[in-house]
Amino acid sequence: MNILVIADAQRYDELMEKGIAKHHQIQWKTSLEEVKMLNVFDLVIDMLFDDRTEHALVYAKNPSIPVLAGIVKTSLAELMSQYAFEQGFNIMGCNFLPGMINMPVMEVSVLEEAQQLTLSNIMYDLGWEYLLVADSVGLVTPRVVCMIINEAYLAAEEGTASQEDIDTSMRLGTNYPYGPFEWSERIGVRHVYEVLKAIQEATGDSRYTVAASLQTAYEAI
Repeated sequence: MNILVIADAQRYDELMEKGIAKHHQIQWKTSLEEVKMLNVFDLVIDMLFDDRTEHALVYAKNPSIPVLAGIVKTSLAELMSQYAFEQGFNIMGCNFLPGMINMPVMEVSVLEEAQQLTLSNIMYDLGWEYLLVADSVGLVTPRVVCMIINEAYLAAEEGTASQEDIDTSMRLGTNYPYGPFEWSERIGVRHVYEVLKAIQEATGDSRYTVAASLQTAYEAI
């Protein structure tokens, strides 16, 4: 496939570690505005979509081109309500948060059942294992991990334990690959904060209220 990748350097490097360039032609851009013609591509992988949802205006005009978009801070249903996809909805949501791209199974959401066959064919061609999850802000793994990170910030600010001790206890006690503060560093404080805020706004659930120390870390960026 001829694939357009919209990504920052960190996420592009993580994507390349999946071996995608071995069997497909890749064109990497850091901005969709750099792309003159979209219809020469078989697939778009937009890893920056969460922060550039206006890209939907371009994709709506090219409905025949499937788009795997990083969608954790919003939902496909919200996109459909904001933008006019009169000729067909071509976006599928993926967990493209930094640090999570190389997880063994890619979380993906679709808005319409008809997209499932297209998704299956794309994932087969890419050689990626995937799990179809419900269309919701935060998906599944990002929602859980970001909530754990938030709880860890609360525990640290209350003096329960140091960040290092919390990381160590989580790795040893739960067999997680990283402790919550290690996860926060890999994903990025900005993304963790924005995911939590987006989930809280979408659900009204106070469990996702951002810890004061996490808020401070975000403001210090």
